[in-house]
Amino acid sequence: MDMRFSKLGAMIMAVNLFDTFQLGDLMLANRMIMAPMTRNRADVNGVATQMMATYYRQRASAGLIITESSPVSPQAIGYPFTPGMYTDDHVEGWRCVTDAVYEEGGHVFIQLQHCGRISLPNLQPDNGTPVGPSAIQPEGQTVTYTGMQDFVTPRALETDEVREVVAQFRHSAELAKRAGFDGVEIHGANGYLIDQFLRDGSNHRTDVYGGNVQNRMRLLNEILDEVSTIFPANRVGVRLSPENSFNSMSDSDSQKHFEYFAKQLSSRKLAYLHVLEGDMMTKISANNYTGLRAKFDGVYIANNGYDLERAQIAIGNGSADLVAFGTPFLANPDLVCRYQESLPLNEVDSDTFYGGDERGYTDYPVYKAIT
Repeated sequence: MDMRFSKLGAMIMAVNLFDTFQLGDLMLANRMIMAPMTRNRADVNGVATQMMATYYRQRASAGLIITESSPVSPQAIGYPFTPGMYTDDHVEGWRCVTDAVYEEGGHVFIQLQHCGRISLPNLQPDNGTPVGPSAIQPEGQTVTYTGMQDFVTPRALETDEVREVVAQFRHSAELAKRAGFDGVEIHGANGYLIDQFLRDGSNHRTDVYGGNVQNRMRLLNEILDEVSTIFPANRVGVRLSPENSFNSMSDSDSQKHFEYFAKQLSSRKLAYLHVLEGDMMTKISANNYTGLRAKFDGVYIANNGYDLERAQIAIGNGSADLVAFGTPFLANPDLVCRYQESLPLNEVDSDTFYGGDERGYTDYPVYKAIT
């Protein structure tokens, strides 16, 4: 082959972070994804506020926004002031968010979540015991309306009760569609209920939802079966975190097990697979994510500590189709512009990550406002 044509072909095929991207039937303005980040700014009833609409509007230049996780039922709540998606009021609150994003020309998926054992009785209906796949107490503490408290031993869901959880996700997806979201991301990561079922460190069940990898994936599969009757599969994403130890999680062979999960998810023709690569607590990774990515025949979103340089390399060499950014988007509403034009980033105020008012939330300036 003439090397001139080979080089020309390479130039034509070269891609970068700022190229448009066809995600199913959605055309994204770039390959930068705003990662889901819990900010605890909903009202006491879990209704998204106008302040939240402003926050997401400011960041609508992302190719796709994935919202903070939204509990699918009162049982699913694990933190104060998180925006739910299980009542009509929740629909109306989130509708303000979707309207704001669309007015700016953006796209937005909602992340649907059940916290499972990562909760406490004072966050549960009727002060009930949090549920999980098995009665295994996670180590550590979590925040409540009255301060930090130790986790408790959860109640293992009965086999029949698991179907109730599946129904909660379906109902939440129905409401998300009413609220105008482009699609939904099923939160199967970071030590919450679906992840608790997937990983053998937290799932010691002996029924059809425990034991081998096929059984441990059953809950996720059943949820996807139901949610995909509300949104088409190409508007449904899944988030996984094979190695993340957050929320006292572990797995005996995460490489093998999550390669199996990724391969099984391929057949569903989902919008994407969103993977937190490595451990967000230690920033260490022992797994081969190129191998995992190869098992998934679809759009792959890479996540966990990516900066501009690392993201461009991942997009350029094909190890990721899209890259999700968390803290950089939190502190820089105009992150796309800043990265594209090599502008300095705002200093991050970690004291205002969770809860509070506009400070550290909607008051981060765009670059032109500080020049």
